[in-house]
Amino acid sequence: MELVNLCDISTGEEVRVVRLDTRGSIRRRFLDLGLVENTVVKCVGHSPLGDPSAYLIRGAVIAIRDDDSRHVKCMYLG
Repeated sequence: MELVNLCDISTGEEVRVVRLDTRGSIRRRFLDLGLVENTVVKCVGHSPLGDPSAYLIRGAVIAIRDDDSRHVKCMYLG
C-alpha cells in the first residue's frame, strides 16, 4: 500500500484517509472537519497559485493549505 500526502493529489482524484501525522490544534481541526481514518476525500481544485487546495470532505468543500494537508496520509481508491 503506497501512501500519498493529501496535498499531492490532483484535481478530480479521490483518496481514502489512512492516518493523520500531526498533533495539537491542527489535528483537532482535521478531526472536527471529519478527516478521520477511512474518510473519502476528493480534490475539487487548486487556487491559481496552487495553494490552498479545495477538497470535498463528507459533503462540504474545505480549503486546506499545503503545509497542513501534507500531514494527512492517504491511499488512492481503486
